[in-house]
Amino acid sequence: MRLLEVLILFSSLSFLGYGVAYFTTPNMKSEFIRFGLAKFGTLTAILEIVGAIGLLVGLLYNSILLISSGGLALLMFFGVIVRLKIKDGLLASSPALFYFGLNLYIFYASM
Repeated sequence: MRLLEVLILFSSLSFLGYGVAYFTTPNMKSEFIRFGLAKFGTLTAILEIVGAIGLLVGLLYNSILLISSGGLALLMFFGVIVRLKIKDGLLASSPALFYFGLNLYIFYASM
């Protein structure tokens, strides 16, 4: 298995986990409340799940991979912006920054 495929699987499983966690644990919902974005929590979770599935489908169809990785990178870019806006530290912001970079790399490598 190539490195890119491993990264795609890792990102997909991560976003699937985060998206499902929003609906199954109170922690994720409380984070969106803390961000001042409670009304966007469900939408964000759905986008994470759809993006995760899109990454997997993208292993077969490159255009879907580009859309999914680009969309997830954009979602995480906004996540970084929110973390900066609420003045979270580097440690708290690092997952969003990491997944932004990871999906940006997947997007770039898939072009």
